[in-house]
Amino acid sequence: MLFHQRPFAITNISTTGLDAQRHEIIEIGLLVVDQKNLDIIDEFETKIYPNKIQSSNKKALRISGYDPDIWANSTDLTSAMQKYAKKTKGAIFFAHNLYFDWSFISEAFQQTEVEDEMDYHRADLFSMALAHSHKLPGLKKYNLASLCEYFGIEPEPEPHRAINGVYCEYEILKKLREL
Repeated sequence: MLFHQRPFAITNISTTGLDAQRHEIIEIGLLVVDQKNLDIIDEFETKIYPNKIQSSNKKALRISGYDPDIWANSTDLTSAMQKYAKKTKGAIFFAHNLYFDWSFISEAFQQTEVEDEMDYHRADLFSMALAHSHKLPGLKKYNLASLCEYFGIEPEPEPHRAINGVYCEYEILKKLREL
């Protein structure tokens, strides 16, 4: 498949902290979109049961709204990554904070030994917005909340849910494409 024909795998995650080696993914949100017209091809969201909750960062859990009762029937990381891999096969990984999200997704692929069949290229919303900065007068920050505010997109509700984050990223991507 040619590069420009590959879909984007817009990904957002919730984690138990900032360190992909120590903390874990507890939620994945995904939109697979056609790169040319940004039509949604597929959607996926799942909560993942944490195995090392004792090593979690309390602030990260508060941001994600982690509640043991809500996560009680969630899936295991291997099952989540198998579904994620199936939906993202051949796609280009896309996130707002590329380093953060990719470090956790990459670590999850390694831990579970699920094969990552995405394209090796990666793209991020932050760099896209920065590249268009000359067309974004008055924008001072490039975080998700600031970009939503700038473009008049409903901000992500609290607590953070990965699927809400991914939909914010999608709406911002559409606005940037209009530029």
